[in-house]
Formats: sequence, C-alpha cells, structure tokens
Amino acid sequence: MAKPESNAETTHFGYKTVPVDDKADLVKGVFDSVASRYDIMNDLMSGGLHRLWKRRTIEQAGVRKGHVVLDLAGGTGDLAKAFANLVGPTGHVVLADINAAMLRQGRSRLVDAGVAGNLSIAQVDAQELPFADASFDRITIAFGLRNVTDKDAALRSMYRVLKPGGKLLVLEFSKPDDAVKPAYDLYSFKVLPLLGRLVANDSDSYQYLAESIRMHPDQETLLGMLQQAGFERARYQNLAGGIVALHSGYRI
Repeated sequence: MAKPESNAETTHFGYKTVPVDDKADLVKGVFDSVASRYDIMNDLMSGGLHRLWKRRTIEQAGVRKGHVVLDLAGGTGDLAKAFANLVGPTGHVVLADINAAMLRQGRSRLVDAGVAGNLSIAQVDAQELPFADASFDRITIAFGLRNVTDKDAALRSMYRVLKPGGKLLVLEFSKPDDAVKPAYDLYSFKVLPLLGRLVANDSDSYQYLAESIRMHPDQETLLGMLQQAGFERARYQNLAGGIVALHSGYRI
C-alpha cells in the first residue's frame, strides 16, 4: 500500500518527499526527458505487454460511434488513435496531457496515422479539467494517475466531466502477487534504470518510474478512492499477476 503523504504541504516524488507545488515541475522534467524515446522504452520495458494491457482497456471501454471520449495522460496517442476509429465522424476524442513534449509526440504520430477531423489535443491538468460538466461518455487514463499530485482531486474532476451513465477506466501499475514480487522488484530497480541509461540516456527517470509505482495506491486503496469520488459499480481486474490493474467505475 502506498505511504500517506506526510502533510498538506508535501507529497511524494518517487521515494523523495517534496513540496506539493514542486511535484508537477519534477514530473514534467521526467517526461520532457523521455518523450522522444517513450514508445521504444515502453516496448522494451514491458516486452510489448503494454499493448495488450491497452487493448484490454479499449475493449472494456465499450466505445461506440458518436461517443465523446477523453484520453487523459494520453501521451503519444495509443488509446486516442483507437478511440478515434471507434467513435467515427459523429463522435469526438480529446487527447489530453499535462506535458507539452508528450503531446507533440502524440500529435506527430496521429498525423502520420492520418487521424484528423474527430480528434483534438489539449494540454490540461487532470486535477482541474477545463471542460464543462457532463461532457464525456468515456474517460481513460493509462499509466498517468500515479504521476498526479492530488489523485483524489483528479478523480473528482473526472467524475464531474463524465456524463451520467459514462464510464471511467484507470490502467495503472499496481501491487503484484507475492509470487511475482521478488523478480519484479529486481527487474524494476536494476534492469529498468539500466535500460533507461542505454536507450534513453536517462537512468534517473526510470528510477523514478520504479519508485513512483511503489508509492501508488494498491488495488483496494484505489478502488476506495474511486468510490469516495462518487463512482458507482467500481471494480478492478488484475493483469500480469497484479503488476498492472485496470480499475473502472460509472457515473450513474
């Protein structure tokens, strides 16, 4: 289970305790550094499994033609591209991220893929979404919630902009089964920083990745946070032995 924040003025940046106002800039620095190698590193780190996890998220979202979808922390646009195809010309997808460097990568990839017309890009803070109440049929956030400073505020903000009957899906690293944990810890703290140094010339960002995963709420804690934010029929399913969990909930 993630450790509680020490007080109202500090929060966690990996294993470090930092002022709340500093975390967003520190996270920005991480993703500014890795943006150009983000997709390559995802494939290397997960052995391509992240694509299967994202596919499960897309399937569970149940997006239909005409839906309006918000893909938060959408980075390089994997989910947004799939959703744009699903909603068709009568629907719309917003690819959103707090990090401009990641959005530039996403815009470039989507242009190359010929996605246009029913997709827009927005630089936003998940804690204070600049959208009207009840704007979206579906909201997804994949591997981004752990980087948000105030996760409760972000979940409340997502609930506010979701339409009644709409669904939120949170794909995130979580607490692995005991049988998996020793090998996973070894991989996270030894192999990931090495890959980061060799491929992205940045071991510190991938050290932060490993630490931020450990500080993120576990499955049951995050489930309770969704419920506290107002989501109904909240549930989760473990993927890869709990290394990743897919949480979901509805605004009724």
